[in-house]
Amino acid sequence: MMNIFKKESVSNFLQADAKLAKTLTAKDLIGLGIGAVIGTGIFILPGREAATNAGPAVAIAFFLAAIVSGLVGMAYAEFSSAMPVAGSAYSFGSVVYGEIVGWILGWALILEYFLAVSAEATGFAAYFNNNLLAGIGMNLPKALQAGPMEGGAINLTAVLVVLIIAAIIMKGSAISKKVENFAVVVKVAIILLFIIVGVFYVKSDNYVPFYPQEFHSSVFGMGGILTATATVFFAFIGFDALAANSAETVDPGKNVIKGILGTVTIAVLLYVTFSFVLTGIVNYKDLNVDDPAAYALQVIHLTTFNKLITVGALFGIFTAMMTMFIGGSRLVYALGRDGLLPKAMGQVSEKHAVPGNAIIIATIVQAVFAGLVPLTELAALINAGTLIAFAFISFGILPLRRRRDIPNEGFKMPWYPVLPVLAGVLSLVFLFMLPNVTKISVSVWLLIGLIFYFAYGLRHSKLQAKK
Repeated sequence: MMNIFKKESVSNFLQADAKLAKTLTAKDLIGLGIGAVIGTGIFILPGREAATNAGPAVAIAFFLAAIVSGLVGMAYAEFSSAMPVAGSAYSFGSVVYGEIVGWILGWALILEYFLAVSAEATGFAAYFNNNLLAGIGMNLPKALQAGPMEGGAINLTAVLVVLIIAAIIMKGSAISKKVENFAVVVKVAIILLFIIVGVFYVKSDNYVPFYPQEFHSSVFGMGGILTATATVFFAFIGFDALAANSAETVDPGKNVIKGILGTVTIAVLLYVTFSFVLTGIVNYKDLNVDDPAAYALQVIHLTTFNKLITVGALFGIFTAMMTMFIGGSRLVYALGRDGLLPKAMGQVSEKHAVPGNAIIIATIVQAVFAGLVPLTELAALINAGTLIAFAFISFGILPLRRRRDIPNEGFKMPWYPVLPVLAGVLSLVFLFMLPNVTKISVSVWLLIGLIFYFAYGLRHSKLQAKK
């Protein structure tokens, strides 16, 4: 048995990532973060969770998720400051825990990133087909609007948007961030417009009861809110992708924390306000639809604003896909770089300084899932992979601080060791709040990952080959 807990050195990662161009600033990271966080999460989840788990109290669920995400975000920022490398939690885990734990985190995050892009693509297709195409009298055949699980053949729009984003990302991070930053400004402006206009149509009766009795389940009657909180972590996974880009960030010791905390702060303000206004316009029982914001505007007969919110949703979901696509491709690159996946995955294109093969693999997998699997099936699995990584990275601050061979002149998580432990414990609590079918599914995924590691990764690992 080889040493599966053998630890990688930061210097090896830094040397391997030297070909990646450092072009991202704090402003760019906030753009990427908001691009990822303000997507399907804000345009679909507030309605779904209000209708099924929390009622108008869904705003509290978003607030709680943001607090935990902010705490974990600080742990990610400290890791990114100490070791500005590609691969995010995978690379961090390989250094402080050992290769086997790093692999488990990487495998869990592959699930998160790939399925997040696919889920966002199905959300994009719902708004595009139902509100844009249908609004001008064009309707795709049913067979091209949904996959086999929903009575169709393939979700064509979802597949096409994945391919378009892949083409943009292949051109390098410079063009990607320009597209991202422009789209972020557009969608935030439209969300603010929805909030400002929607306030005038809020009916106080829709807030009564604020937390309906039907959702008062276990955990001192807070089960509904906590389940909604665990589910809406899907809305905050974007900052994880920021850490994945630390190898391409200028002065990551300062800029990554600015990007992460800036993202979480802006996101929580928009999410909580948006949710509060949405559930004030329409009774929570009527919000279990694919496009709740557009539906709410239809209810109050604001047809023009309905089209505008559709544009905002499309911009929002598009940028969310871009950030998660970049993060996922960088993770596949990192695993290929270290021999745990085929070495072709670890090659960097000389022309655009991007991991071309990793992007191609990510495109194929994401397009297949987007075209064939419904949004609800995808979203549940994403949160499990996210929370597993959150827990390991939060607790990982403890061994990181004890490593004298890893100097860190940049950001360090405050109130050590209380905040790292608190962030880790909260991540585990919300992991166990997920539905049982989700926990079973992610356990099967991790088992497959372990089988692949022992059958292939361990034999080809560059770290294991070193004496």
